[in-house]
Amino acid sequence: MKTLDERLGIIKTKLNKEEPITIMIIGLGSVGLYLLDYLVSASARLPALRIVVAGRNESRMESDVNIVRIASLIREQNRTVIQIDSTCELDNSDKVVLCIARHKPDFIVNTSRVYSGLKYGTISWHNLRAYGIWSPLAIRYIRTIMAACDVVDTNAVVINTSYSDVVIPWLKSAGKAFPDFGSGNLNHLVPRIKFAAADMANITDYWNIEVRIVTAHFHDVVISKEGHTENTNPLLSVCYKGMPLDLDTKELYSRCKIDMPVDAKRNMMNASSNFDIICSLIKALMNEESRIFHSPGAFGYVGGYPVSIDGIRHKAYIDESVFKLEDMVVVNKKSIAFDGVESVEHGVLTYTEALREKTRKVFGVELPKQVTFDAIDETTAFIMEKIITPNT
Repeated sequence: MKTLDERLGIIKTKLNKEEPITIMIIGLGSVGLYLLDYLVSASARLPALRIVVAGRNESRMESDVNIVRIASLIREQNRTVIQIDSTCELDNSDKVVLCIARHKPDFIVNTSRVYSGLKYGTISWHNLRAYGIWSPLAIRYIRTIMAACDVVDTNAVVINTSYSDVVIPWLKSAGKAFPDFGSGNLNHLVPRIKFAAADMANITDYWNIEVRIVTAHFHDVVISKEGHTENTNPLLSVCYKGMPLDLDTKELYSRCKIDMPVDAKRNMMNASSNFDIICSLIKALMNEESRIFHSPGAFGYVGGYPVSIDGIRHKAYIDESVFKLEDMVVVNKKSIAFDGVESVEHGVLTYTEALREKTRKVFGVELPKQVTFDAIDETTAFIMEKIITPNT
């Protein structure tokens, strides 16, 4: 695949020529459906969009697409071309190749899941207080998609939605093509911090609060659910109109515990994270400006990072204006260890001994210490048979 900067340059050329930007959503579960709705609703404020919804169940996709198209047109917001492609079978790499080659997307968003309709955290959080156990499931379909992207030599910017803190580095460390960005997780924490900081500092225009935060998936969950950091703090900067806010971080994180639904409505946040990444890239390139968003797994690094987009030079990079990269790497390694992942190196995922011990006690299952890239399917089948099926 071309470098990310080269692909951003290609999108910029299309914007200059006023050619439609093609966004392919692979998998139309709740994340994909919310994302489709957000993109269609924003189409009047964006360049011309062509959205391709790809999956296997044509009748269900058509029904879901129809409700979005009609509802958004009632609101006078729908100016988007939407196409359905039911040939994208994620267990068949050849069909994924043909699907991507056929539509030539500028963005690919993977919202698919091996075990659809199940939030893995409903099993793991109260039992293990860790999410890393599900890494082999999270990587399975994006592995196929990225292999297809490599064959096609796609020009698309690729965004992954499932446990990107580990999945993207796992692909990169194995020498495989990997998504450019991850969505969700870290992005869910930023608005909580803005609301909390606004309350503490008596700020009414909370949208003018700027947050930079560096941490991995575990801390997004523990701060959001419980309002604390397990005595291991993220890197954090909070400013208002360019001026740092002097806030008690313990109180700040305690106020981030905001009640949320536990069903599919939670995926509004993940879909919004995808939407933010897409819009930030398009607007930065279109307006030749700089923008920043947060992303787990960005550029194949473990954990979550602030990302800077330079719309003038068509470049994207981890933002080091507040924190140094080496410090970010250290903090993220500590955070992901709480999630049960000791390391991701040379294509091998290594679980922590703490996670393996919890898995033995809670599920009566002996989790392997390491999962090689070649053992992903075998381990996925093992986890589904021994842990997911008996607990759903």
